[in-house]
This record gives sequence, C-alpha cells and structure tokens, in this order.
Amino acid sequence: MTDTEALIAAARTAARNAHAPYSRFAVGAALRMTDGSVITGANFENASYGLSLCAETVAVATASAQGRLSEIAEVAVIGGMMVDGVATGDVPVRPCGRCRQVLNEAAQIGRRDLRVFCAGAEGDAVEEHRLSELLPKAFGPADLGL
Repeated sequence: MTDTEALIAAARTAARNAHAPYSRFAVGAALRMTDGSVITGANFENASYGLSLCAETVAVATASAQGRLSEIAEVAVIGGMMVDGVATGDVPVRPCGRCRQVLNEAAQIGRRDLRVFCAGAEGDAVEEHRLSELLPKAFGPADLGL
C-alpha cells in the first residue's frame, strides 16, 4: 500500500465514526503530518445544523490541540451516503469552502501548499489537488501581517 493509499484508508476508517444522523452523509479526513504520523477526523452533525463540524475541521482542530498545526503536510478526504451505518459511493468528495479556508490557515502557518487527495467512500477514483488550486487567492495569516 502506498503512502497515499494508506492516508485515504485512514480517512475511510475515520468516516465510520461520523455522527451524521441528519444528512446521512459520512465524511472522514486524514492529515499526514511532517513526521509521517496521521491525525483523523469525522464529521459531527448537530440538531442545530449550523453547529455541525466537518471532518477536515475536526482533524485540523485536533492537530492544533496537539500543538502541531504547522506540521500538516497532506490531506485525504472521503465521503458518501450512509447505508446501514457505512459510507458508500465512489464519487470523489472535495472539501467545502469553509474547510478549504481552515486548511489554508494551517497551510500558511506551515508555509506549504498542501496536497489534497479526494476520494469516494468506496472505489479507486482519487483526485489530487494542491490547496492553492482549490482555494485560489486565499485570505490567511499572511494578509494580516503574520
């Protein structure tokens, strides 16, 4: 298994822990850190929809809570409709706009253009993007003089 396949597999495993009773759309995210370790997150919905958390945001917040925000090197995101509690589907899922902005914060702090791998919950189709392609002309810490 390649490093990329392992990162996507970690995201798929994380999606099993998604709390998505409202949308029934499970998302898992995995962050490869500069030392090769992996931090994961799953989406967490709330009855007050605006309070829901995306998988990428959960993973980035976990990295930040560990003092490792600047160490994020790569991201994998998968998602699909839940059937019997399992994410299904083979269409690649991409980070939403909010998550692209959250990832950009970490990318600018770490001074790197993150590779973002997007995949479905099942299947072999994988898209590879640079964060700068997904969020061109991004606003971030550099714009505030940081």
